[in-house]
Amino acid sequence: MKPDTIEAAGVRLRPFRDNDADDIAAACDDPETQRFLPRLPRPYTRDHALAWLREGAPAAWASGGANFAIADPATDRLLGTIGLSHVDADRAQGEIGYWAAPWARGKGVTTAATRALAEHAFADGFYRLEVLADWANPKSVRIALSAGFQPEGARRGAAFNRDGSRRDVAVFARLAGDPGEPVARPLPDLPDGRLTDGVLTLRPLGPGDADFYHELMSTPDIVASHVPPVVPDREEIELRCARAQSRWLLGERADLVMVDAATGAPAGDIGLYYQEPPTGQAMIGYCVLPAFRGRGFARRASTLLAGWVFDHTAIKRLIAGTNPANAGSQKVLESAGFLREGYQRSRLPGIAGGRIDDILWALLPGDLRETS
Repeated sequence: MKPDTIEAAGVRLRPFRDNDADDIAAACDDPETQRFLPRLPRPYTRDHALAWLREGAPAAWASGGANFAIADPATDRLLGTIGLSHVDADRAQGEIGYWAAPWARGKGVTTAATRALAEHAFADGFYRLEVLADWANPKSVRIALSAGFQPEGARRGAAFNRDGSRRDVAVFARLAGDPGEPVARPLPDLPDGRLTDGVLTLRPLGPGDADFYHELMSTPDIVASHVPPVVPDREEIELRCARAQSRWLLGERADLVMVDAATGAPAGDIGLYYQEPPTGQAMIGYCVLPAFRGRGFARRASTLLAGWVFDHTAIKRLIAGTNPANAGSQKVLESAGFLREGYQRSRLPGIAGGRIDDILWALLPGDLRETS
């Protein structure tokens, strides 16, 4: 591949220049850039930028890859960078990596640049291109999906943390014959980012919910219904919250916080687990903090979520399970329109190695009852 300028819709990929150094230094010293590129020097200075421009960027071209500045076509100002690395010439494959400067985020320039570089690489003889994205970086996941890269799973221990430990990353790939259209998402975004009936609001779980979520998941009677029934440690809770948005983008599950609309206080959670896409079946589960019980929040949450599911996804059947001793949860499901369909003996792990029976409930679109 040659360091030629690539003009694309809304974006320009061009070779770097020394006068990009100030913008590179400002962008690479940004907390979000530092978070997801933890091996960058901290603080990142203009001298670091100049050293990279004169040594790091040319090294990519020498190894058969590429390193471009993402620039504004109108002003030529640097908006970010994009490169092609880990080139395997025998397999005609490489890995695309990118970052956007703070002043360019949310404008689609990185997605446009990823599409442009992919098309250029395919024309140059590459057959397979990968993007590796941190599970805690939903912006990067969105870019990969929007640029036509299909999710392929996880690569364990593929990236470094700042302390030298390693972390898993999500893998996306696009082949030369792929259409390049945005990947269809099984679980779209919520309208206006939330669901509400005026009494209860559901919003996506996020990194800022770790304290609340740890309290919720450490509540004894909620722990007893976990699979397995153990208290998750704080690190696990933080990972769940950090990765929740990416798992939603990938269509695996949607985790939502129940919020008391009157006070704004988080009251519980409800999750949608898309465990059977081929059959159009998904499962819900919910729990509420003791201080908010008896106010119908679980019923409202189930109704709100089910209505969105049936209106905006390909899911045609929702299931849920209850402990036979949990009469309150059974009442919640019945009031939302779920019908009891079966009794599954010793289905779930219980405390101290025991087993728990499970009652199976199911909801079809025509069964749903509106919240009053």
